[in-house]
Amino acid sequence: MYAVVKTGGKQYKVLLVSEGDNVRLGQPKVPGATVKATVIAHGRGEKVKIFKMRRRKHYQKHQGHRQDYTELRIDAIVG
Repeated sequence: MYAVVKTGGKQYKVLLVSEGDNVRLGQPKVPGATVKATVIAHGRGEKVKIFKMRRRKHYQKHQGHRQDYTELRIDAIVG
């Protein structure tokens, strides 16, 4: 069994649920379908370095970014 979920903040919407040959699509979500998950850890990804430069204009900009993420363990898909 698998499900396609949409995440945003702490809301989870189940868009598709499949169990063998039985596939149910939602518009926009499948009614009655839920995904149970447990938060394992919060972390930050690898640092991405951003460098912008305009040649001959004396413009240089350095910037870095680390994306936050939440690691989840899917416990159950109830369709």
